[in-house]
Amino acid sequence: MSGSLDQDVFCYPHLNSSCRKPTHPYVEAMLIYVLLSCVSLITVALNLLVIISIAHFRQLHTRTNLLLLSLAVSDLLVGLVLMPVEIIYIESCWNLGDIVCSSYYLINYIITSASVANMVLISVDRYIAICDPLNYHTKVTMKRTKSCILLCWLLSVVYRMVIMHDQLKHPGMSNTCAGECVVIIHFISGAIDLVCTFVIPILIIIVLYLRVFVVAVSQARATRSHILSANMPQMGNVTAKKKELKAAGTLGIVVVVFLVCFCPYYVPSLLGEDTAVDASSVDIEIWLAHFNSCLNPVIYAFFYPWFRKSIKLILTMQIVKPGSRDWKM
Repeated sequence: MSGSLDQDVFCYPHLNSSCRKPTHPYVEAMLIYVLLSCVSLITVALNLLVIISIAHFRQLHTRTNLLLLSLAVSDLLVGLVLMPVEIIYIESCWNLGDIVCSSYYLINYIITSASVANMVLISVDRYIAICDPLNYHTKVTMKRTKSCILLCWLLSVVYRMVIMHDQLKHPGMSNTCAGECVVIIHFISGAIDLVCTFVIPILIIIVLYLRVFVVAVSQARATRSHILSANMPQMGNVTAKKKELKAAGTLGIVVVVFLVCFCPYYVPSLLGEDTAVDASSVDIEIWLAHFNSCLNPVIYAFFYPWFRKSIKLILTMQIVKPGSRDWKM
């Protein structure tokens, strides 16, 4: 009897090299399943609303919204592909083979890299729109925007294939037993990844948004001075304060959320250690990085009035009416 119970704890009892099945206390496991499933569903729902809104209404077919659409696609894939797989294998062994394991993590890294790159493209777009508005339409054309998005995805694929070269060449090389799906990124590759997908993007975002903040403050001061000269001091103070707070709030949300979500994942690289990722673990750093995909539509879309209006039209099925694509948003 005890022998059969011992066999039940192994992924493949007939193999001496079998891993033990990942287990958690029942209540803890149920809470993890419910919580992570909710995060996955919310991520899919929010990003799907963004995609439908921008794709359906012609008025929303702008350069900035095209970038938001690309970001929403990458974040949708996180909630639709990556999160469910990790939820399924919380209490199960990996039985899809080493090749699928390596391919899964390749797709994982490509999607997350594309998401970060899209964030950078959005910050560049907003920088040009606010700091150089007169030349915005000549510098940021629809053709250039589409090319940048395509380049963003292509570079993410190539970059991640280079980083995971050893894992793709020798699938399962990081596994210690049968039934495991583990990828270990060498600390040198991890350091390169840290610079390319964390340090450089966050520096670009900070610098660009600081510049946007400075411009917003100077514009607010100019507006306040203009209104003061018209003997309307109160309105000038209110307008200036709102603009300053909005600029500061946007900068704060973008930078803080990005740091909070991604910093824990890069701690091993910062410490000069290898980065180990296990499909059957519930590592907080991995799920924090994924959770950023749930927050992105809130940060980049919920602040737009058109998105709130489009949600109502989608949920009430108004978009199925003839001519709804041409409605003003």
